[in-house]
Amino acid sequence: MDQRLETSNRTIYVDLDGTLLRTDLLWESLFQSLRRNPLIVFALFGWVLRGIAYTKARLAEAAGIDVTVLPYRAEVVEQLGAQKALGRQLVLATGSNEKLAHAVADHLALFDRVLASDEETNLTSGRKLERIEAEAGDLGFEYYGNSHQDVCLFEAASEATVVAPDRAANRWQKQSGANRIEASESQVKAAVQAMRPHQWLKNTLIFVPAVMAHEIFVGSVLLSAILAFVAFSLSASAIYILNDLMDLESDRNHKTKRKRPFASGRLSVPNGLGLAFVSIAVAFAISTLLPIEFAGILLLYLFITTAYSVSVKRMLLLDVFVLAGLYTIRVLAGGVAASIEYSFWLLAFSVFFFLSLALVKRFTELQQVGETASRAVTGRGYRHVDLETISQAGMTSGFAAVLVLALYIQSPAIERAYAVPQMIWLLCPLILYIIMRIWILARRDEMHEDPIVFILKDWRSQFMIGCGAFLFLIAAVW
Repeated sequence: MDQRLETSNRTIYVDLDGTLLRTDLLWESLFQSLRRNPLIVFALFGWVLRGIAYTKARLAEAAGIDVTVLPYRAEVVEQLGAQKALGRQLVLATGSNEKLAHAVADHLALFDRVLASDEETNLTSGRKLERIEAEAGDLGFEYYGNSHQDVCLFEAASEATVVAPDRAANRWQKQSGANRIEASESQVKAAVQAMRPHQWLKNTLIFVPAVMAHEIFVGSVLLSAILAFVAFSLSASAIYILNDLMDLESDRNHKTKRKRPFASGRLSVPNGLGLAFVSIAVAFAISTLLPIEFAGILLLYLFITTAYSVSVKRMLLLDVFVLAGLYTIRVLAGGVAASIEYSFWLLAFSVFFFLSLALVKRFTELQQVGETASRAVTGRGYRHVDLETISQAGMTSGFAAVLVLALYIQSPAIERAYAVPQMIWLLCPLILYIIMRIWILARRDEMHEDPIVFILKDWRSQFMIGCGAFLFLIAAVW
C-alpha cells in the first residue's frame, strides 16, 4: 500500500486532559461540584471506595461543567481541524468520563467517535491502548497525548505528537524525536500570578497598630510586624488559589478574570494545590516566631476565608460583612504580633471603612458584568438592579467611619495620646475625600481593581495618606 494512502487511512486518537484541553476535567469536576454543594465532600469518600471510574462518573454528573468555556489548546484544535479537512478519522480517546467527553466532542464537532471512561472502566494508559489497538488493527494509529500515562501509547503509535509534556512524556519525546507542541507559557510565571503578590498590599494594614501606637520604629515591633505581614501574605495567596479553583467557570465567563492562570489553563490544578499547601506551611512556620495568639488569628483568618471561598461569597450582604471583617482581622493581627493593645476606636473605624470598600468591590464587579448580572453569571448573590442600593450603603458606611473618627477625636483617649489632638480633626476631610473619590470613580466605571490596592497605588490617595501621617506626626510631637 502507498505510504501516503496508508497514513491517510490511519485514525488519529486524541487525549483530552492536558492535550486538547489546558486543564484536567477530573480536578475541574471536583472543585465545580464542591462549589455547587460543599457537603458533597462527605459523599466523595464513598465514591472513591468504589473506584476512580465511579468517582469520575459521579463528579461529572454533579459538576455540570460548561464545556463551551473550557480552555482548549488552539494550536491542537487547529491541527486537528486541518486533518479533518483532509478526510482523516479523528477519535477523542480520554480517561475523562463519557458524559464530559461527548459534550466536548459535540461542542468542537471534530471527532467521529469518542472513547471514554464509564462507571466501570477507567480508560487510561494500558486500558486505553488495548481499546485503540483493537480498533486500529494492522493499519496502526496516530496519537496526541501529554503525560506519563500516555507513554505506552506513544511507543505503540505509528506517529505520536507530544503536547505540553510532563517530565516522563518530555523525556520520551526527546529520546524519540517525536512531534511536539509546547506549552505557551512557563508554569513558574503563572504560579507567581496565581499568588497575586500585588494583593499583598492589603496586608500593610498589619502595620497600622504599630504606627498608631508610635512604635513602628522600635526594632522588635517592626520585625514582628514584618513577619506577620509575610505570614498573612502567604496565607492570603493560598486562599486566592483556592478561591480561583472554586470560581473556574464564573471566571471564564468574565471578560478579564478569564485570563487568570487557572481559568485560562496556564497553571495546572495539582501544581496550584501544592503551591497553596507550601504557602500555608511556611506561614505557620513563621507564626512560631510570634506570640501564640497570632497563630490563632491566622488560623481564624484561614477558616473564614476558606468558608468565604467555598460558600459565603455567594450570599447576599453576608459576603461584604465578612470581607470587611477580614480587613479588620489584619489590623487586629498586627496588634497581636507586635504585642500592642488595640483600640476599640480603631477597630470600629476599620469595620465601617472596610465595609464601604467591600461594597465598592461588589459594585464594580456587578457594573462590569452589566445588565446580564445574576448569580449564575457572577457567582455572587447580587443582580444589576442592586447597584443603587449597594452604592448608597457603601457611601453611608464610609461616612459612618468618619463619624467614628470624629467621636474618637472628642474622646478622653486622644488627649492622652497626642500633644495637639486638634490637628487630628483634619483627618476627617482627608478620609472623606478618599471615600467619595473612590465611589465617584466606581460609579463612572473607572475603578477596575480591588479598592485597597487602588488606594495604595493611586497618587492622590497616597498624597492624602501622606498628609494624614504628617498630621499625626505634628499632633504627637508639637
